[in-house]
Amino acid sequence: MTLKEYKNKRMSDPEFAKAYEEVQPEMNVIRAIIDARISQNMTQKELAEKTGIAQTEISRIENGTRNPSIKLLQRLADGMDMVLKVDFIPKQKV
Repeated sequence: MTLKEYKNKRMSDPEFAKAYEEVQPEMNVIRAIIDARISQNMTQKELAEKTGIAQTEISRIENGTRNPSIKLLQRLADGMDMVLKVDFIPKQKV
């Protein structure tokens, strides 16, 4: 069974689906940071050097144990020569 198949199976459980949806905003932010850093061919260490944010803090943000502020997200974006953009989009109706 693939991970995608497993997730689809588990999503039929309302409790699991609710918990999954609750963590999605955080996971989206984490994925965006990692994807942006990788797209710039930067290591966490290089990003730390450009932003003045400790590499350990960047690691904590990327592994979900630190919840970054908007100000910290802006520093990360600046360090990657990117613009921080936040979108609010309508929920999909099921």
